Amino acid sequence: MGVATAQETQPANPKMNIYRATPPRINDLVHTKLAVSFDYKKRYLYGKEWITLKPHFYPTDTLRLDAKGMDIKTIAIVKNGQNIPLKFKYQDSLSLAITLDKVYRNNETYIVYIDYTSKPNELHVKGSAAISDAKGLYFINPDGTEKDKPTQIWTQGETEASSCWFPTIDQGQQKTTAEIAMTVPAKYVSLSNGKLTSQKVNGNGTRTDVWKQDLPHSPYLFMMAVGDFKIYKDKWRDKEVNYYLEPKYAPYAKQIFGDTPEQIEFYSKTLGVDYPWAKYAQIVVRDYVSGAMENTSATLHGDYVQLTPRELLDAGYDAGRSTIAHELFHQWFGDLVTAESWSNLTVNESFADFSEMLWAEHKYGQDEADAHNYAGMMGYMGNPENRTKNLVRFNYADKEEVFDGVTYQKGGRILNMLRNYLGKEAFIKA
Repeated sequence: MGVATAQETQPANPKMNIYRATPPRINDLVHTKLAVSFDYKKRYLYGKEWITLKPHFYPTDTLRLDAKGMDIKTIAIVKNGQNIPLKFKYQDSLSLAITLDKVYRNNETYIVYIDYTSKPNELHVKGSAAISDAKGLYFINPDGTEKDKPTQIWTQGETEASSCWFPTIDQGQQKTTAEIAMTVPAKYVSLSNGKLTSQKVNGNGTRTDVWKQDLPHSPYLFMMAVGDFKIYKDKWRDKEVNYYLEPKYAPYAKQIFGDTPEQIEFYSKTLGVDYPWAKYAQIVVRDYVSGAMENTSATLHGDYVQLTPRELLDAGYDAGRSTIAHELFHQWFGDLVTAESWSNLTVNESFADFSEMLWAEHKYGQDEADAHNYAGMMGYMGNPENRTKNLVRFNYADKEEVFDGVTYQKGGRILNMLRNYLGKEAFIKA
């Protein structure tokens, strides 16, 4: 991922002087329950959501949710199993301002129900140098008209794009448990965070898979993927470690991802904290907008990691192999421990970059670690402007705008600056 940082000397755009404090916390997410289905022809997601929340500290009778470019059909408070409609305003098709049924205090939870439609292909947002798009939900070849390209659906949440496919408080400092029921074509497999707890075959050629994430995690780490993937089942201790690849590359799953259990054991012992999530899956998708993303318990990779055994012989500790280590380490630094605001995202990425050297030294020796470190350093030092940049940056664009001839969405410039900080290969890291 690309990121930004605090101050830059004399920014050309005066908006860059604005200090971005950590967003205030009015309400806290507690649990997010989703039931979603997909319209491949329209490129829509039909969603029903039950969000459990509580006031963070002060009593409140209002709730603000991020919800980008959606049709909002119903918003209600759930009381005794009944949905009682609530008044709301949909501000610029980006944010829901909801009036609750009463004042709630921080020892009370409440459940809000939302019936909505997500229209990602009708949402006009810009990405960054590190993430080329930011519409959250992607339909790949949904009509099957592109030869030699599979039909897939996948999501990309970082930085604040999960709210393109479900209403939420789209901030890294928020953490919530989750349950996602995905109704998908029965011929496809699905993947999401946590454990697959049930599968139900429906009578209309679809199947409903329920995934449950029992440990709280941030909204940007929510993920879904649907498609024709072959699953290679591996294991670390008593936990599932699975690899999802296109059928063509499925025979090479062990060669591509086979170091993963050893990596989990190495990082668990090195950090003194065992891998915390219910499972670890890695999935490879087409047309991904970045390089990879450390979604909790389910990392998503671009298809550059898919190589044949012959290609792997020449790959060595290349971008794909180092990224596999990088994204795994994020399961601790980024997912288990999360930056309070996007100004600190460089810290997530720096730790994950450091982990690449740790693994290289452990697996291949000091020379390989030094070579990898040197390549990263040269990529960073190759840009003289990096010398003036701070690691943590509280000044960045808060809305889509043009800066230095490039258009950025909220947080996009942060990601671009992280790319500058990390060097030439950072665009493939998330």
